[in-house]
Amino acid sequence: MEIRPVQPADLNDLTDIDGTVESSEYLHLERTAEGLSVTWKLSERTLREPRIERNRLSDDTQFVLKQVASGADEGLAVVAEHEGQKVALLLAQPMPQYGTLRVVDLRVDFDFRREGLGTAMLFQAINHARGLELRAVSAETRTDNVPAARLLQKCGFELAGVDTQRHTNHDLVKEVASLVWYAALD
Repeated sequence: MEIRPVQPADLNDLTDIDGTVESSEYLHLERTAEGLSVTWKLSERTLREPRIERNRLSDDTQFVLKQVASGADEGLAVVAEHEGQKVALLLAQPMPQYGTLRVVDLRVDFDFRREGLGTAMLFQAINHARGLELRAVSAETRTDNVPAARLLQKCGFELAGVDTQRHTNHDLVKEVASLVWYAALD
């Protein structure tokens, strides 16, 4: 297994990484508000039926990946390769205005999960951010992707915020909201 920088020649193969999200739990988000006093509570719950989502690379992510791999934009793009097959990808971009490195995408092929690849790639992102003298690494998950939340927590990320409006105005009804995570570097 080799983890190395993404090269422009790798770009076509990276869409083949099976980033399927499979989970039987979700993080239930409950909001209590009275005036400006707002409280959010997260609790792990079982989904009515297991969630299986293909989770393909979006066009926007593919564009950022191409820009970083070609050197047109700053960032970190690393791929894990096993016997010539691309099996994991991490894409991150510095956000100098916030002093952070933002994880844009992290995916591990379904057949290679639970082998430490995601952890190794997140630690590469953390080391990259330290090298840039940034204050934190940020990432975003959704409440219906408990495996990603567990991985971030295991790697030292702390839950820093909730966004219930990012995808639609009705995400709480659909049991989906965005969770913002930070790994402080100081």
